[in-house]
Amino acid sequence: MERFDVSVVGGGPAGMSAGEQAATHGASAVVLEQGVPRADREFLGPDSTDAAGMLDYWVDIMDEDYREIPDHIILQELDRVEFLGPNENAVLRRTGIEASYPKMGFTFNRTWMDDWLRERAEDAGAGYRVGVGVKRAETDLDAEYRHTLRLADGEDIAAKYLILADGPQRRITLSALDQFMPEGRSVSDHLSPPTANHIAYQEYREIPEELFERSALKFWWGYIPGETAYPWVFPNDGTVARVGLTMPIGMNIDNIDNPESYVLLNEDDESLPRAGEYIRRLLEHEYGDEYDIETDFPLVEDRGKSGGTETYPISSTKPIESPVKAGIAVAGGAMGTTSAFHEGGYHVAVRTGKIAGELAATDSLESYNDEWKAAIGDEILRNVSFADIVADYGPDDWDDTFSMADSLLKSEGKGLLRSKFGSGVKAAKVAAKYKKTKYRYRNGGYVQLKESEYTI
Repeated sequence: MERFDVSVVGGGPAGMSAGEQAATHGASAVVLEQGVPRADREFLGPDSTDAAGMLDYWVDIMDEDYREIPDHIILQELDRVEFLGPNENAVLRRTGIEASYPKMGFTFNRTWMDDWLRERAEDAGAGYRVGVGVKRAETDLDAEYRHTLRLADGEDIAAKYLILADGPQRRITLSALDQFMPEGRSVSDHLSPPTANHIAYQEYREIPEELFERSALKFWWGYIPGETAYPWVFPNDGTVARVGLTMPIGMNIDNIDNPESYVLLNEDDESLPRAGEYIRRLLEHEYGDEYDIETDFPLVEDRGKSGGTETYPISSTKPIESPVKAGIAVAGGAMGTTSAFHEGGYHVAVRTGKIAGELAATDSLESYNDEWKAAIGDEILRNVSFADIVADYGPDDWDDTFSMADSLLKSEGKGLLRSKFGSGVKAAKVAAKYKKTKYRYRNGGYVQLKESEYTI
């Protein structure tokens, strides 16, 4: 049986960042990645699926020097984010948060970014094994190497510290943590409740040159039903864009109030459309009067997972703390930091992975829960609070919000996150609700499973 100081389950941004930092700080480390095939990758790698946009201050949350990111990874520089409601729009040209990155942000090739993180981890001395899945993790707190990973190929790996970074799928995380839960409780009660499961779906589409907006992210809110449900367009290389959406799993059209108010629902719909049909309807709604969608916006079939499309899970839960006394840290999407509200969580995945890797390598893992909250707590607090506020929004609510936001952004010019929300009665009500929600989650109150609840 091989033995390591640190073993990492999952080779995405959190896992590779953990491996790189563990090795950099002198630990023997191995990253285990099951690996998935992709049409645009010649080898197995992590489940590299995301709309892949990065705002300016997110680079600092990652604790990265943007100048070190290889040029080929960045696809487009951004100067704005457009929020489109059924009848009202708002354009954000600055986040209002101090950042080292000089522009609004950028889109990037998620697959290439993941591969760059893997190269850094390997250069630092971390082992990387892809194509052999982990079947389960077992913990013996009395052993020197407390954690044993049972691999699908029949081999075992033992480690002093275990970092779980297996994304929103959490194939290993749930069972690995359940051994420390009180009788009758499961971590899946917190991380995988049916009401919080989302999927994201996206298509790579060629966009007509005259329509391609290479410096803008676009989001349509109030067009499809469901909490944190919205389509988007992210510009990629050339005139290719990722056109996608986030939507809850298991919604029923019979449970939707006023389905006729949603732009992308039709009167004769007996059930909610599939994700691909929503995308077709969005493009028809925006461009169908002048363009033939199938011929003028063709799928780029040699990209993504299959035929120019990809589907992947997104968590919309609040984060959990880790059972650090057992030598276990959960990082990235596996711990619930990936948010369906702001579409992704690459930056928080990288940062939590880095923290977990360094602390494990230096025998300081017991401070992990405090460290990650200090590093990304403000970001989590914003996302959780905004998601709560808009949870029950319908199309009219989004129009009201974007009308108000447009006035604020034009009058104050500070970016929405730094605005005083001082424009009118509606703005004052939103501001008061936001402050009240943030106060409720103060001091890490957004955590839904605390370290003290584990039975260790």
